[in-house]
Amino acid sequence: MKAAAALYTLASAAVLTLMVMRPPVEVSMPTAAKAPPAAVFAPPPANTATPTATPTPPSPAKPAPDDNAKPDYEREQRMADEIKGSIAGGEITTLNDGNHDFMGIFTPAEQPRGAVIVLHGCGNHPDWADVTHPLRVGLAEKGWATLSLQMPALDNNAKYFDYVPLFANADKRIDAGIAFLKQKGIAPIVLAAHSCGAHMAMDWIDNKGDGEIVAYIGLGMGDTDTDQDLIKPFPLDKMKVPVLDVYGEKEYTQVINTAPERLAMIQKAANPQSKQMVLPEANHNFTDKGSELTAVVVNWLNSLPL
Repeated sequence: MKAAAALYTLASAAVLTLMVMRPPVEVSMPTAAKAPPAAVFAPPPANTATPTATPTPPSPAKPAPDDNAKPDYEREQRMADEIKGSIAGGEITTLNDGNHDFMGIFTPAEQPRGAVIVLHGCGNHPDWADVTHPLRVGLAEKGWATLSLQMPALDNNAKYFDYVPLFANADKRIDAGIAFLKQKGIAPIVLAAHSCGAHMAMDWIDNKGDGEIVAYIGLGMGDTDTDQDLIKPFPLDKMKVPVLDVYGEKEYTQVINTAPERLAMIQKAANPQSKQMVLPEANHNFTDKGSELTAVVVNWLNSLPL
């Protein structure tokens, strides 16, 4: 998979005005190279024993979203209690997933151009330092109100397959966020999601379509856990709204290796505003790259004919 992992280094660069050593790189599909001629192998010597194939262990059964699955509400409440006193530039709001209250942070903007719903990665909270805080505050400063949602949480040892049943609960939280913004009369609405939050956003779009939003931003999309494949392909090829797929140069291998597949699906959807971009020196969590990430997102949003 070395070719896939190195794809973005072969892509054409689109220079954005950012305060970074190197600008983010827009990825495009390379021209397909001619396949080399098939190698010719001599037949094996007579009486050569055929080695016995080692049986492949079965893959774990894939879970499915479950309307009855419940997150760890107690952990969510502990995280809410821990951050309530330190939230700056935002208003804590209480939303409901149909069974239980959960926290959101609404950050207003003066004369907003629209609103962005921000979804964090698994096990984090809506003011997480590496992605959600920079986006919820930085976007508001640039004219985009934000609503950062507490997504369903489990303990720190939970893996991708553990979270899949909670996708049904996540769908309800996204719906609640959209309803909150509509009640405030703020439109249009954009959905931005990081890591496991992107899995949840993709499930919501797969189930309900993208008619409630005008754009989708996926950050670090495609990462799962060892021997845990995606339960189904992302619906990127079926989306009508523009998509921005951003990942870091120092991303997890799985995110990098699946980038060509995501790009092909985005291009199949044929929205001319959609892009895939690589942020130089950034890791999966965009650690210490919050300002640069926000600039990429703002520049793209402001380029859309909304």
